[in-house]
Amino acid sequence: MASLSGEALYLIYRALTYGVSPLLRIHLRWRKLRGREHQTRWRERLGCPSAARPAGRLIWFHAVSLGEGLAVIPVIKCCLERSPDLTVLMTTTTSSAFEVIKNRLPSNVIYQFAPLDMPSAMDAFLQYWRPNALILMESELWPNIIIGAAKKGDICHSSYLFTQCAPSGAAIEKFDISEEGKKSMEDFQSQLLDRKTWMASSIHNGEDEVILSVHNSLKQFHPDILTIIVPRKPHLGQDIALKLRRSGVCVALRSQGEKITLDTNVFVVDSLGELRLFYRLTPIAVIGGSFLQGCTGHNILEAAEAGCAVLTGHHSGHFSHMVSEMQGVNPLSVLQVSGEMLADAVGELLSNAKVLESRRMAAKQAYRTLSNGIVENIWQMLDIHILRKSL
Repeated sequence: MASLSGEALYLIYRALTYGVSPLLRIHLRWRKLRGREHQTRWRERLGCPSAARPAGRLIWFHAVSLGEGLAVIPVIKCCLERSPDLTVLMTTTTSSAFEVIKNRLPSNVIYQFAPLDMPSAMDAFLQYWRPNALILMESELWPNIIIGAAKKGDICHSSYLFTQCAPSGAAIEKFDISEEGKKSMEDFQSQLLDRKTWMASSIHNGEDEVILSVHNSLKQFHPDILTIIVPRKPHLGQDIALKLRRSGVCVALRSQGEKITLDTNVFVVDSLGELRLFYRLTPIAVIGGSFLQGCTGHNILEAAEAGCAVLTGHHSGHFSHMVSEMQGVNPLSVLQVSGEMLADAVGELLSNAKVLESRRMAAKQAYRTLSNGIVENIWQMLDIHILRKSL
């Protein structure tokens, strides 16, 4: 039986997504009721715009979540500086990304929620915005977005597709701490009281059990150990805290304004936009979304940029290339371990200051090497392959 062509596979995919569109619409409304979608702008997910499209060239930058969204901001700023007449449209998928990124983008950037990858939403979105180029800061590629954008050459002067996936997305935004942020750092530093501290970030449901097991193991050798947990989804914070308290752990919740005291065993940061601040407060960062089967990893560059010793699990998915690049620059920059071996790995770092410092320095060095000149390189590719051709 002859294999299906790419065009045939796309048509099948489009038909399938068209068929399930009513279910996707119901699911979207369910998410809105649960507070998982923006309460006033959720219709943007159906391709309904909430802003006017200016005349002229428009480049569409898309990132699914917060890490990739922050990574593309320096590229957007560079594009606007080099080409002031350009219109930039930025889309993300998650509400958590929206709440943080909206305050960091240049004021002249149009920011929308990305449409669902179903034909009606994507067709409406593309028909309205008519992008000259699409830059994807993501490895999760959706056919209706990609092929739909490529096929829309008839509705704009020229239509190009440019994919910049983020494995080496070292175009991370420089983290400048505001006065408010500096005050928060000083406040938390005073609460830490020089205790042994480590952090588990982007933790998914179920991984909290891995982290609790590590915490209990470390407590045998470091009775004053403080574990900081940052759940991937802030709304999971209270669920994680409840589980931990049932296990006899003294927990403080960031969202409740609870302070870290000498009795606090675990501090759960269930807030938005503070991950990079806490990376600067802890010497060890364990990146979650990587310790359970089916996980796909998370961005490790923010932790490396902050100078943390970086650890992650073996299920790093489309971030495995990022891990390989970091280790290629310096083998000590990222340590991949299983959940069963995580306690031993963190324990060694807490007990051996020389090993800890070498890994922290390696992570920062690898980050700087990978990030050097990447914004300029991306601009050059955009300018040569897209902007000059769309004139």
